[in-house]
Amino acid sequence: MTIAADSSPESTGRLKRELKAAEAKKRAMALLLVAPLAIFLLLIFVVPIAALLTRAVQNPEVVAALPHTLKALGGWDRKTPPADVAYAALATDLVAISDGDAMGALARRLNTEIPGYRSLVAKTARAMPLADADGHPLALTPAQVHGKLVELDPRWNDITYWQAIAKNGSAYSPFYLLASLDHKQDGFGHVIATDPDQQIYLTVFNRTFVIGAAVTIFTLLLGYPLAYWISTLSARRANLVMILVLIPFWTSILVRVAAWIVILQGEGLVNKALIGSGLIHDPLALLFNRVGVYISMTHILLPFMILPLYSVMKSIPPTYQRAAISLGSHPFAAFWRVYVPQTYPGIGAGALLVFILAIGYYITPALLGGPNDQMVSYYVAYFTNVTINWGMACALGALLLAATLVLYAVYGRFTRSQLSLG
Repeated sequence: MTIAADSSPESTGRLKRELKAAEAKKRAMALLLVAPLAIFLLLIFVVPIAALLTRAVQNPEVVAALPHTLKALGGWDRKTPPADVAYAALATDLVAISDGDAMGALARRLNTEIPGYRSLVAKTARAMPLADADGHPLALTPAQVHGKLVELDPRWNDITYWQAIAKNGSAYSPFYLLASLDHKQDGFGHVIATDPDQQIYLTVFNRTFVIGAAVTIFTLLLGYPLAYWISTLSARRANLVMILVLIPFWTSILVRVAAWIVILQGEGLVNKALIGSGLIHDPLALLFNRVGVYISMTHILLPFMILPLYSVMKSIPPTYQRAAISLGSHPFAAFWRVYVPQTYPGIGAGALLVFILAIGYYITPALLGGPNDQMVSYYVAYFTNVTINWGMACALGALLLAATLVLYAVYGRFTRSQLSLG
């Protein structure tokens, strides 16, 4: 006896609803499982990066401290001296902030525009409110306030000091990003290069990328043959060697750098060995220069090159090379033309990982390098810990982040093109 399936419209609709409900329940469960990780990534990565990018263009000091002055300068052409009402508005604003933190923030911000502006703001703020010889506040017209401020300090008659206020009339400004690229805005808002004796950051970025590229090449030259050798070992021996490779991961970077200081110093193991062998007569300068930075960073980052290479090499069948040799190819030609192209994904992943880690290094160049070996991260730490200039620190960090994203984009396009060709 057979039982006919119920194919009525009601049962079909009920079945579709049940399937949709089951799928919605599965999606909800999947979202619940992923939610903790998503929240963690949002709080740990997305929010700090967004704050960094925002702080790099924030410019609140002048807007918060001098609202009346900026309003008075709203229609100013920045070519002729400002009107008397601007001087009166400045006096009003300085009276309001003379006892608060806003005055210090304003002075620091304007001092980055014109050296010496800090003393001008502090001197003028101390004289507020304008009073007579007995200390009684004066009821002055804007023209009289103008004369009093110029009498207090003639620099208030220099329009460049007023241009510095006027061009910071927005809460957001590219000032720090431009400064990180050795550029600035003139009194009319046009982007120009900074003075040659003040240009430093393009050189620092160039040095950072050169050191990162050199360390990447060194780790590739050392890591490729080592990873190839490990891939040819038996599983037991390969695991033992990989443990030795991974030992640096279990040691603090600071400890490893301190060890290299002991090894590379004038009385260290390297120089003693070279002198003892008769190769040199005087100790080599291996510390506080670029050589020490390269040696230490290459040692620290070498595992990051070996691991991607080994994972790719382990998946390449050795029969490919043997087949090429059996067809008449020279062993080196078979290795270079058959084996090496198959390791390009590992080379790309290892080079990208090492380079990105290298350009963000701070401790190693700071302890082993000299003044001309410091990278971008050193200046980020300097502006964060010493001068408390968060805008400049965030701008340098944002440009370093942008360079990292560009590298990721280039690598992603390269891998996609390789897959399409394959």
